[in-house]
Amino acid sequence: MNILLGLAPFIVFFVLMRLVSPLAGLVAAFAVAVLLGVQQWRRGLQIKILEIGTLLLFGALVLYTLIAAPHWSVATVRLVVDSGLFAIGLASLLIGIPFTLQYAREQVPREYWDSPLFFITNQRITGAWTAAFAVMAAADAAAEYVEAIPVWIDIAVTVAAFVTALWFTRWYSALVRRRAETAAASSG
Repeated sequence: MNILLGLAPFIVFFVLMRLVSPLAGLVAAFAVAVLLGVQQWRRGLQIKILEIGTLLLFGALVLYTLIAAPHWSVATVRLVVDSGLFAIGLASLLIGIPFTLQYAREQVPREYWDSPLFFITNQRITGAWTAAFAVMAAADAAAEYVEAIPVWIDIAVTVAAFVTALWFTRWYSALVRRRAETAAASSG
């Protein structure tokens, strides 16, 4: 499973939150997170840090919304969700298991998994995603607390941060792969 599939609950949330309601977005995102977890479990695969964090985040937000019945504005609910996504990325770095590491292991041969380069590459890629999540949360906060900033700017910044993290992931992975192949060819 690639990282985009791991982020599917967030994508579902953002679409349904805007088209239906914040609660519909939260419930649908939680359902998608459950389905992804069950799919991984049924395949006998390890459930990833991002998936566990996503499940806990949306589960807690659904419960909170049903119990406390807050009035979520678009910017407020996005701020909470993006802050949760940032917390997942940061926590994975702090515990020494960058969340991209588990996705990379699905695409990279096992012989490279213990390489310091493999780990550092995933730290940097996870750092880029975590920085993107921080930018998204900051844009949400600005849209919520600065009246002069319209929601469309928040959305544009979110899309730009997401696309930049995705681009960096692909670019940096390819760069590291090219350098490793060049080093192997010159030493062999």
